[in-house]
Amino acid sequence: MLDFDDARAKLLGAARAPTRTESLPLLHASGLILARPVISPINVPGFDNSAMDGYALAIEDFSALPHSYPVTQRIAAGQTGTVLGSGTAARIFTGAPVPPGSHAVVPQEHTELEDGRIRVTHPITAGQHIRLKGEDIAADSAVLAPGLRLGPQHLALAASVGVDRLEVFRRVHVGVLFTGDELTEPGNPLAPGAIYNSNRYAIVSLLHRMGCVVADYGIVRDSASATREALARAAAENDVIITCGGVSVGEEDHVKAAVQSLGQLDLWQISMKPGKPLAYGRVGDADFIGLPGNPVSAFVTFLLLARPFLQRRMGMPDAGLFAIDAVAGFDVPRPDRRREFMRVRFDPASTPPTLQLWPNQSSGVMSSMAWADGLVDVPASTTIRAGDTVRYIPLSALMD
Repeated sequence: MLDFDDARAKLLGAARAPTRTESLPLLHASGLILARPVISPINVPGFDNSAMDGYALAIEDFSALPHSYPVTQRIAAGQTGTVLGSGTAARIFTGAPVPPGSHAVVPQEHTELEDGRIRVTHPITAGQHIRLKGEDIAADSAVLAPGLRLGPQHLALAASVGVDRLEVFRRVHVGVLFTGDELTEPGNPLAPGAIYNSNRYAIVSLLHRMGCVVADYGIVRDSASATREALARAAAENDVIITCGGVSVGEEDHVKAAVQSLGQLDLWQISMKPGKPLAYGRVGDADFIGLPGNPVSAFVTFLLLARPFLQRRMGMPDAGLFAIDAVAGFDVPRPDRRREFMRVRFDPASTPPTLQLWPNQSSGVMSSMAWADGLVDVPASTTIRAGDTVRYIPLSALMD
């Protein structure tokens, strides 16, 4: 079987970088991937300004302070003052430009005002509470790098330097279909031997969460011609096709033969649990990923393998698997020969805070995924005892 890390590297190596971009207004770019760096055309701040409500002082010798200073100006945000004479003060407010000749700003709570003069009650240092021009951002510097998924903070930063449009990669279009005569949509009665199509709701939701444009082709019945027709249509309309089930060698598993007839297919047996089978190939110019049919296998395999592939197709760099050290509150006395990703929940009330294990780790138990908040990455042939340090992968890091 193929090593998990090798399979992940192989899959990412097949992911083509996006080439199609579009220029969008800031408010329409949220959640998209930045295609070009954002260069600031201005300095931020654009002028020396006050970081406090207080008084700007013209003092050159801080070792011999006079008793008090006459207040000669009042400068609010959006206003400008005149040159501050030596030994004088200007009433100033946060964000207002400090007048020429200023050497420091003293907070108003460190002063006493009487008859148009202030007395300073605390020590002063040169340059205190003055935000210098370009201190945050220098003109012509890069403020946002390509490959970034744009969030509210990034849009605000672009706006703060006067940029109103961003060059972003076009959203990835993903076609999904689910094979099997046994599948029934929720809301309908179950016939004997039928099951509800839970994978549709997991995979489509995960794709929407990533920001993909999803074409949902629903359930494709176990027919060679129906499968070929659905795959051909999905390939013509999308960048990537994702299926669940149907890539085994059984007489009713038509996806493998259909993909091979329309393009090319590699069927991998990966040394991981859950999620051993995975298919990758091409149908026309569209990438094809065939996920296993068992609900937990499909969910975990999507998060660990399909999601980073799609992120690469979106234009994002691979950040690797995010994991943190945590304490196991359970035993795994019998090691598995495959690398295992076990469903766990962090229990902050335990002493020390530990990870708890869902008792049934079967690949068909979707209740375990609804209960869990993360996965424990267990290397092949490894036992675990309560109190051991393990690698914990939060689901939030795999889904957001």
